[in-house]
Amino acid sequence: MLTKLSLAEARLNEIERSLADPTLYTRPEEATQLSRERKALLPMVETYRAYRAALSRMNEAAELSKTAGEDQELQQLANDEYRTAREESERHWQELKVLLVPRDPDDDKSVVMEIRAGTGGEEAALFAADLYRMYQMYAMKRRLKVEPMHLNETELGGIKEVIFTVEGEGAYARLKFESGVHRVQRVPKTESQGRIQTSTVTVAVLPEAQEVEVEINPADIRMESCKSSGAGGQHVNKTESAVRLTHKPTGIVVECQEERSQFKNRDKAMKLLRAKLYDIKQREQSEKIASERRSQVGSGERSEKIRTYNFAQGRVSDHRISLTLYQLENFLNGDMDEMIDALLTADAAEKLKGTNETA
Repeated sequence: MLTKLSLAEARLNEIERSLADPTLYTRPEEATQLSRERKALLPMVETYRAYRAALSRMNEAAELSKTAGEDQELQQLANDEYRTAREESERHWQELKVLLVPRDPDDDKSVVMEIRAGTGGEEAALFAADLYRMYQMYAMKRRLKVEPMHLNETELGGIKEVIFTVEGEGAYARLKFESGVHRVQRVPKTESQGRIQTSTVTVAVLPEAQEVEVEINPADIRMESCKSSGAGGQHVNKTESAVRLTHKPTGIVVECQEERSQFKNRDKAMKLLRAKLYDIKQREQSEKIASERRSQVGSGERSEKIRTYNFAQGRVSDHRISLTLYQLENFLNGDMDEMIDALLTADAAEKLKGTNETA
């Protein structure tokens, strides 16, 4: 572990020397890559340096204690300093163990999200609309950008299906644990007897893939233009600007209808298709690693019930980490960080546990 930390510090020093070279900025891609690497290494190296500083203070305090002799006041001062420095070193050591846990390489990516109404009819569609609004508000609070790709609404304002991107650094890190079945328990607007109904909505979160990560043969794509579906008489329903792409080898079908331009819709549809193919690729790789994802806070499978939103009790409960927050209204208004931070902490703890077991 100390060897890894020393190597990380040496790499950071090397990067900072490169970033100080003015000629680097004639190569913007390399400069950007080095800046990102520095940003990733800095917390670990700073904590490592703080750990070493605490160890140095411990040694100095131990030496002072030896030379203090009969001076009780100096002896007490040395003992206090030793104890404080030891506590700091132990805290930094624990922090370093977490920081050394392998980071998800997709964490900095933007994401493609899909929300689909499940069981519950119109009530499920209305809750799907609530979740879409929740993620939009959360993205706004985190200064992330939401771009719709495909929207299929109901006459009552619900959503049968919505596909959208959340763009910005760290989007996948913050949203990756939202994949799964979200359950709502409330009295539907259409219910006259005041009975609570349970409905479900499925959410999928896919890291956005670049062309270099997923190669798509143009011959494998069948493109169709069509009129957009959905409630209302807006422009998208009157022209054949919507695009449907079929990936012949896998049978995956994607659609995009939100732009007036067929070219822009095709571009967005290709982005969605790449994300889906990248997701398949990542899942196949994960299957080769013995239950890696299953040992964490959740597998992310869409069939897995991950969270319940209970309106009668004003609570939201995440079943993977047994956390309940009695702040449902705030949560649906985008105040999700407490839950997301807890999920990330639980995931890091599971990964650290796995690292310790194989060490």
